[in-house]
Amino acid sequence: MTKDIKLCLVYRDMWQSSGKYMPRVDQLVRVAEPIVEMGCFARVETNGGGFEQINLLFGENPNVAVRKWTQPFNDAGIQTQMLERGLNALRMSPVPADVRRLMFKVKKLQGTDIARSFDGLNNPQNLALSFRYAKEGGMIAQGALSITHSPVHTVEYYIQLADQYIALGAEEICIKDMAGIGRPVSIGKMIKGIKERHPEVLVQYHGHSTPGFSVASSLEAARNGADIIDVGMEPLSWGTGHADLLTIHAMLKDAGFSLPDINTKAYMQARSLSQEFIDDFLGYYINPQNRFLNSLLIGPGLPGGMMGSLMADLEKNLSSLNRWLEKRNRPPMKQEDLLLKLFEEVEYAWPRLGYPPLVTPFSQYVKNVSLMNAIQLIKGKDRWSMIDENTWNMILGKSGRLPGELGDEILALAKAQDREFYTGNPQDLYPDALDSFAEKMQEKGWDRGQDDEELLEYALHPSQYEAYKSGEAKQRFRKDLEERKAAKSAPEQAPPASAATPAPAAPRQMTIDVDGVKYRVKVAYDEQGAETTADDNSTAATTPPPAESPANHREITAPLEGKFFLTKDSGEKAVKVGDQVREGDTIAYIESMKVINAVTADKSGKVVEVVAQHGTDIEEDDVIFRIS
Repeated sequence: MTKDIKLCLVYRDMWQSSGKYMPRVDQLVRVAEPIVEMGCFARVETNGGGFEQINLLFGENPNVAVRKWTQPFNDAGIQTQMLERGLNALRMSPVPADVRRLMFKVKKLQGTDIARSFDGLNNPQNLALSFRYAKEGGMIAQGALSITHSPVHTVEYYIQLADQYIALGAEEICIKDMAGIGRPVSIGKMIKGIKERHPEVLVQYHGHSTPGFSVASSLEAARNGADIIDVGMEPLSWGTGHADLLTIHAMLKDAGFSLPDINTKAYMQARSLSQEFIDDFLGYYINPQNRFLNSLLIGPGLPGGMMGSLMADLEKNLSSLNRWLEKRNRPPMKQEDLLLKLFEEVEYAWPRLGYPPLVTPFSQYVKNVSLMNAIQLIKGKDRWSMIDENTWNMILGKSGRLPGELGDEILALAKAQDREFYTGNPQDLYPDALDSFAEKMQEKGWDRGQDDEELLEYALHPSQYEAYKSGEAKQRFRKDLEERKAAKSAPEQAPPASAATPAPAAPRQMTIDVDGVKYRVKVAYDEQGAETTADDNSTAATTPPPAESPANHREITAPLEGKFFLTKDSGEKAVKVGDQVREGDTIAYIESMKVINAVTADKSGKVVEVVAQHGTDIEEDDVIFRIS
C-alpha cells in the first residue's frame, strides 16, 4: 500500500543557515502567497530561533512580523512551526521560567501552531517546562533530538532519549540533524526504533545538507516511518542549508510514496521573490562559502546554522592573526588554512569538552574554544588558555549534564582555577524576571503590547529591544547596509607604486640598556620611515619621556582583540596593583565573538601596573598588566 508522506518548508532556517538576516515582514508577506499556492506543504517553519532578534536588529517589531507572516498559512490550513531552544528559549543564554511560559502563550496567539523544542545538550530536564508550557499555551509540543556522531551518541541513545521526551509530554519527535552528519542508515534505525515503541507519535526529519548525506538520510527516514520531511528550496537549498524540495519530492515519488504535486508556476514565483530579496539587501550578508557542500565538515560536525557567523569570526581573527605574524616577520595565513586548522582542533577539543551536541549555543562554544586553541598553537602557546565564560558554564554543569566525560586537561584546569561544578536544575539559577521588566516598561512609559507581547520581547532581548525603541537599531542597520553596498560597488584600485615593495617593518618600541638599567622607549617615524625630530621653531607639545621600567617588570598582553573588562559582574573583585597573581589565574575578560573570554595570567608575580582600562577596546598584544 502506498504510504502518504508530508513536506515542511523550513523558510526561516533557509535564511539563517545562509547568512545573518532573513527577509523583512513586507517581503515575507509577499512570498507567503506563492508558498501557499505551491500546494505541496503541510507545514512551514515561520519563526523562532533568531527571528525575533533579526527583526529587532532591523529596527522593526518582531511581533508585527510574526502575526503578519503566519496569517496567510493559518488561513490556508497550513501548520506553522517555530524553533525554540529550551532553557534558552529564543536566545543564546538561559531565560527565566516565567518568560519561557509567556513566550509559548504569545507565539500561539500570534499564529504559531507547533513548538519544536531542543536542548543543546539533549537534556530532558531542560525541556520538561517547554513541553508543559507549549501545551498550556495551546501549541503542539515537539521534542527535537539534536543529532551528532560520536561514541556516546548511538542509535540506542537517541531511541531512549525519545522515550524520555515523550514521557515528559512531547507529542511529536523531530530528528534534528543540524550539521547533516547523521549517517543515513543510523537515521533510519533511530526512526524505526522510535516508531516501534511509539507508533502513534509523529516523527519529522530535519537534516542540513552541508556534508552531503541529507538526500540519502531523507530517503532512509521516509522508509523507516518518518511522517514529515523538512526541505529547502532554491535559491537557498544545498550548501549549509537543506536538501532541495524538487529533489526530495522526485525521490520520494520514485520510491512509491504519495505526496501532493508541486504547482510549478507558484514555485517559480516563490523562487524569484527569494532571489529578489537576496538582490535587494540580504545577499550582502550571505557568505558565498555557505552556498557549497563541504565534506570536510564530516569530521568536526559543525552545523550549517552557525557557518555564517563562523566565517565572519574567522575573517576577523585571521586579520588579527596575520598582523601578529607580520610583526614577527612570518608569512601570513590564508582563510582556508585557518579553517582547516579549526576543523582539526574541533576534532581534538570536542571529546575533551564532554561531547556536547554541536548545536546552538554549544556548537558556538566548541568553535570558539577550538579557534582560540588553534590560534594559540600557531603562536607557540598552550591549548585551553582562552576559554570563555559561557563555555565554562557548560563545562561546570550550569546548562545540564554533558553527554560524555570531561578530559583530564579540562578537569585539571577547573581545579587550578578553583571552579565549582553544579549538579542542580539549571533553571533554578535563573529566577523569574517578568515583574521587573514590567516595572521598567512602566517607568519608561512603554506599552506592554497585545497579549503582553512587547513585555515578552523586552524580557527576552533587553538591549536589542531598547535599541529598537530608541531608533538606534534601524540607524545602525541602514548605515551598515550602505557601507556594504558602497564597498561592493566601489571599483578596485591598484595599489600606488610606492606600495609595490613595502619597506620592512620598523620597531615602534625598544628596550634600551643604560649602565645596567633598562628603559622602554617608543619610536615615531615620518612618512619616509625616518625617526621624527622637532625643528628649532616647532611649537608642538612634546611627549613626556616614558617612565622607567625596571628590569624585573614583565608584561601580560591581550591574547585577542575586543572589549576589555577587569570584571564580568558587579560582585567580582578586580585585579589591582599590589595583588599577587599565579600562572593560570583569571585576571580579566575580553568580549569577542559574542562571548566573554577569560584572560588568564601566563606568568606569576605581583601586579605593579594595570595598563588597560575597563570597558575600552584593545588590540591583540596590547599590554594589559605589568607584574614583578
